[in-house]
Amino acid sequence: MSKTMNIEYTVHIWKEGGQYVAHAMPLDVMSSGYTPEEARVALDEAVHLFLVTAADMGTLEEGLQEVGYEFKHGTWVGPPWVATERHSAVVGV
Repeated sequence: MSKTMNIEYTVHIWKEGGQYVAHAMPLDVMSSGYTPEEARVALDEAVHLFLVTAADMGTLEEGLQEVGYEFKHGTWVGPPWVATERHSAVVGV
């Protein structure tokens, strides 16, 4: 019997052209869809495949720790978000 783990992640979604892009932070996994819900579903599948592949390769725990996760009470908890901000920069071209 295989063991299971709960790994939480934060999702950011934005519109890019005619599609919505979903990004799982801090795992740095992305996917897209024609609606926000399609993007969420596609991202959840991509995250699942990413995590299963890392587990099969034996690199899951090390990889999670590298991006700031901690194992607490049977759950891999991502780093606490302090803020989500939109910034801009001026570039002379």
